[in-house]
Amino acid sequence: MNTARHSFQTAKVRYDGFAMLLHWVLALAIIGAFGMGLYMTGLSISPTRLKLYNWHKWAGVTILALSAVRLLWRLAHRPPADLPMPAWQARAAHLVHGLLYAAFFAVPLSGWAYSSAAGFPVVWFGVLPLPNLVAPDKALAATFKLAHEWLAYGLAALVLAHLGAVVKHVVLERDGLLSRMLPGRG
Repeated sequence: MNTARHSFQTAKVRYDGFAMLLHWVLALAIIGAFGMGLYMTGLSISPTRLKLYNWHKWAGVTILALSAVRLLWRLAHRPPADLPMPAWQARAAHLVHGLLYAAFFAVPLSGWAYSSAAGFPVVWFGVLPLPNLVAPDKALAATFKLAHEWLAYGLAALVLAHLGAVVKHVVLERDGLLSRMLPGRG
């Protein structure tokens, strides 16, 4: 038997339940926050737009907090062994995952900084006032707004690349990759 294949078959091949939960909750939150961001920016000034901006901020802070939990969990718990694949694919997967983690932090932090620079405090769920990351400054607000938008689009592109790789593994490779992150029996 091939030693590499044998070591893969005997290694942990699925993520644990908490890692799966964090993955799927963050996936839904990120997609929801991105969709909300696209929708709310097209609205004229109204109570609905202001409400959606607050919800978007709450989602961003929640994504930031869950991302910190996810990163700490990931650092403390080894992930499953990589599926057997060409080295370039493994490197690409690790690169995309690393960039995703960076974006999980960069997107909400840039939004928080934008809100701070624009003079609009972030009050998480309308209850917990968060400190401003920067002092109010219109020029800085414009810079952070642009950074937040571009980082959000970058995160969306990374999510699409991630999904494309999943589809490739499910449809073409049929190698069980998706079952590693789905609840239930493996």
